[in-house]
Amino acid sequence: MKNNVKVVRVKMNLTRQQLADKVGITRQTVSLIEKGQYNPSLKLCLQICYVVEETLDELFWIDKELF
Repeated sequence: MKNNVKVVRVKMNLTRQQLADKVGITRQTVSLIEKGQYNPSLKLCLQICYVVEETLDELFWIDKELF
């Protein structure tokens, strides 16, 4: 799944480890999410949104045309 997690994380000057610690996951999981190689649960998506103070749409929205 394409997402904007890395863009927002870098904008907030957070390392992958710092984001992982705040959300309660591993650094490797953050990396996989950013690369689109892991589809997080809705709960995890929301946890990430709360930490980086962005909406679900801003971080994880996929345009209908991409399906």
